[in-house]
Amino acid sequence: MSRIGRLPISLPKNVTVDVKPGNEVIVKGPKGQLAQTFNADMTIDISNGVVTVARPSDGRIHRMQHGLTRALLSNMVTGVSTGFKKELEIQGVGYRAEMKGPKLVLHMGYSRPVEMDAPQGISYVVDAKAGKISVEGVDKELVGLTAARIRRVRPPEPYHGKGIRYAGEVVRRKQGKTGK
Repeated sequence: MSRIGRLPISLPKNVTVDVKPGNEVIVKGPKGQLAQTFNADMTIDISNGVVTVARPSDGRIHRMQHGLTRALLSNMVTGVSTGFKKELEIQGVGYRAEMKGPKLVLHMGYSRPVEMDAPQGISYVVDAKAGKISVEGVDKELVGLTAARIRRVRPPEPYHGKGIRYAGEVVRRKQGKTGK
């Protein structure tokens, strides 16, 4: 048995899960709604506020799909109930971020500022004094992808550590040239 796949998912009070034919699952909660279609071989059962996932056989593909289906369902339930958040830090002299309407504007030492629109369901929170950007949303995959796109504007460089990094990320530093 898959250790992850056999774990039950308990539903919070305000969250509803609806399984349609073809294993299309719709999860609704206070933060929003998510829908996804899963492998038709997996059996998704809802009873007494608990969601369980079962597989038809112990074949390799079914074992992989079992754990994946359960993990994605769990992320959907967590997303619509509490949401997901990724923190980014800006380090470097003159590097800063600000909100200009719905757009995130990054001043990263290029000739022009970089403007980024938020995808549907994603919101940015900028703390200009601390140099922090928060990416928030209900879809875990989209939150991570959006944070990675922001980081890609100016990734941290190894000599001075300047750039955009995830909160708590450790950047390996290089020594640089030594003078004689």
